[in-house]
Amino acid sequence: MSTRDLYTQTPETDRWAAGVGGRPVFTWEYDPERGRLLDLYQKGKDRQWDSTTRIDWDLPVDPEDPLGIPDEANVLYGTDHWNRMSATDRTQVRRHAAAWQFSQFLHGEQGALICAARIVETSPGLDAKLYSATQVVDEARHVEIYTRFLHEKIGLLYPINDSLQGLLADSLNDSRWDLPYLGMQVLIEGLALAAFGLIRDATTQPLAKQLLTYVMQDEARHVAFGRIALRDYYRQLSDAELREREEFVIEGCHLMRDRIQGLEVLENLGLRTDEARRIVEASETMRLFRTLLFARVVPCVKDIGLWGPRLRQAYLDLGVLDLGDADLDLLMAQDDAAAETLDVARVHAAQEQRVAEVHATIAAGQNHPPPR
Repeated sequence: MSTRDLYTQTPETDRWAAGVGGRPVFTWEYDPERGRLLDLYQKGKDRQWDSTTRIDWDLPVDPEDPLGIPDEANVLYGTDHWNRMSATDRTQVRRHAAAWQFSQFLHGEQGALICAARIVETSPGLDAKLYSATQVVDEARHVEIYTRFLHEKIGLLYPINDSLQGLLADSLNDSRWDLPYLGMQVLIEGLALAAFGLIRDATTQPLAKQLLTYVMQDEARHVAFGRIALRDYYRQLSDAELREREEFVIEGCHLMRDRIQGLEVLENLGLRTDEARRIVEASETMRLFRTLLFARVVPCVKDIGLWGPRLRQAYLDLGVLDLGDADLDLLMAQDDAAAETLDVARVHAAQEQRVAEVHATIAAGQNHPPPR
């Protein structure tokens, strides 16, 4: 079945040719300088994995509740609309909400794939080019994972959110090599990582937990790369150049918070746009979700050196300034540990299954001895 057949609203075209700024940069210095990036490059090579074998795609997914998240987390919960809904209607709410979330994850991962490729092209240093090449493979795997989950387990897709597409366009159109990474990895993927973590910790569906956990392990390396590469680069910039990047961050944060709200889901369920927006704005769940979305972005922005007065005031207005003191290294270590824990559990379960099979074979032989 074609992806077009699964979209809630068929895109006008199958492709979007984004404008791209900057030019490919070659370097004739083949002795990489930054050991920290080379360490990440080695880790990126060591930790490549195959989604076909590491993820248990045979795990069932409840078509009536693909994520198994409590209904209280839905913005419609407790409203007159929710109270009037039948059980079948509420099933559609859960399915559409999951489809919208994972569709935006999918589109964002394709954006990360293209932005990582741009870093390979335009970065002036060989060390960043080498590491980014491993990230290209990571992002391709993430596109593969979310595509398969949406096609095989949910059977429904949403087009890319207009604001997400706009931020991608702004990131790719800029000729400066660092802007695709600042826009994509720090802002878009930083917000996505927070959303991944919230769903990972709340879902009762094992398959969703698996794929989110393993994707987040990869993303921990990507964030580490961004912090090293951008922090070192931004130390060289003038105050005016830093202010330009801070303005980019401010605009991007407001755009992501105010415009990516899942209104498309409510509209597809029959609500008018103004009514859908009113429900979202009044939702305490959405207010908390918006705050938590910045848990990875704010400390990363601070760490790379974009922390001028205007940016701090913007974060104060958004109610997220205190998140700048979060321990990003600890968050990344927890993401990595969660994936390792899953792997240990999978190996243990496979061993137990194998032992059971051996015991069953022995028992069958004892019950049916070979003829003399």
